[in-house]
Amino acid sequence: MSSSKPTKKSSHPLGWVPTVYFAMGLPFVVLNMVAAVMFKNLEIPNASIAFWTSLIMWPWTIKFLWSPFLEIFKTKKFFVVSTQIISGALFGLAALVLNIPDCFAVLIAIFAAVAFSGATHDIAADGVYMSELSSKHQSQYIGWQGAFYNLAKLVATGGLVGLAGILARHFSGSDTPTRSHYLDAWMIVLGAIGLLLLLLGTYHSWAVPSKAASATSNAASMRQGIGKLREVIADFFTKRYIWYYIAFIILYRLGEGFVMKIVPLFLMSDRASGGLELSNEEIGLYYGSFGSAAFLIGSLLAGYFIAHRGLKKSLFSLCCIFNIPFVAYAMLAWFQPEQIWITAGAIAVEYFGYGFGFVGLTLFMMQQVAPGKHQMAHYAFASGIMNFSVMLTGAVSGYISDALGYNWFFTAVMVATVPAFIMTWFIPFSHKECTEEKTDNQNTTNDHEQETENNDSAPAGYAVGGETVRE
Repeated sequence: MSSSKPTKKSSHPLGWVPTVYFAMGLPFVVLNMVAAVMFKNLEIPNASIAFWTSLIMWPWTIKFLWSPFLEIFKTKKFFVVSTQIISGALFGLAALVLNIPDCFAVLIAIFAAVAFSGATHDIAADGVYMSELSSKHQSQYIGWQGAFYNLAKLVATGGLVGLAGILARHFSGSDTPTRSHYLDAWMIVLGAIGLLLLLLGTYHSWAVPSKAASATSNAASMRQGIGKLREVIADFFTKRYIWYYIAFIILYRLGEGFVMKIVPLFLMSDRASGGLELSNEEIGLYYGSFGSAAFLIGSLLAGYFIAHRGLKKSLFSLCCIFNIPFVAYAMLAWFQPEQIWITAGAIAVEYFGYGFGFVGLTLFMMQQVAPGKHQMAHYAFASGIMNFSVMLTGAVSGYISDALGYNWFFTAVMVATVPAFIMTWFIPFSHKECTEEKTDNQNTTNDHEQETENNDSAPAGYAVGGETVRE
């Protein structure tokens, strides 16, 4: 039975797009970045931290394997709400097990479950975004989407890490908290994350629209799902320009993949080893204030910039703004400035470019890679390829950084961004943009109006507005 209803006031995109994408980003960032800091505070060996925090990120890479099943069972809204609640409960459970002996293995198991829930949430949330919003509105609100997804990153790395350090020092009464103090601090932080996700899930059960009909469960089966998965994969790899698009997705974020894991280590390393010797609190301040403000401004401006000019005309500019600011870290590594404003300014410049340029790749995958019969699944496939690239480059970035040193490492990253510029300049578009469709429709309408004036009546079956002639 269809659940289609008239759009309510609460279903305005600004009532759910920002919060849904904040809820999407939070589990990913906590598992990908914050967990490593937490395990370091808990005195887990570096090798174990690097290996397991990388391994648990696999669901975001392979989520396309179960994305077709989400189009068979229930609605997209159901999976958005339920996975937020599940992830919140799992973070609460993680907080409770921190004080048990050998909690590391148990936490990794819980975080692996969070990863599966979070990856499923990503598929469903993107599906709601694409199915509920027109192409024009996708462009208009893509800035809000990207801003709040990555705001979760800044809140987690800039706020939660610093909060854990402040709480640990408070519990210890000194500047040298022990493992037990960090255990108490992280118990509060993980509990707060869980509570926040539970509240968001409750809110989204009301705010998120769901005009799509629910699939009938008796018609769904594993055989259908497996057959649909085969169909999705085969259809994906037969898309026009798909291999060009896959290479573009990988190269666009290549520089980011290399620097993502290294930048915090560089900022915290002592000056003798080429770092800037910043404290956790300083890093939290720079990311959470200067970086956060610059990122939000960049993301919001990018959405309206693309909506005004169109993605095709904007994409090369977006690629440049995304990748060129990585030179800020190379400059910091070569000159190692001691002035706070220089370091904060460099981080702000890079985060503005990151926020502005990231939405370009997101919208490209939505409007050029995903369109077709399996839109939600193909977007999940494309984003999985993107995450796989970032995961692999992040995994090897430490070895390269150790071999080259921070200054030459960040210089090499700039060289690695060059192929992205070349591919972006020449990239073909398979689908018309909404601005082009609007122009075509207006022209069709104008032509029809002229014909009506000349003939006093329109030809039978001809629809004003171009709806029947648009491909």
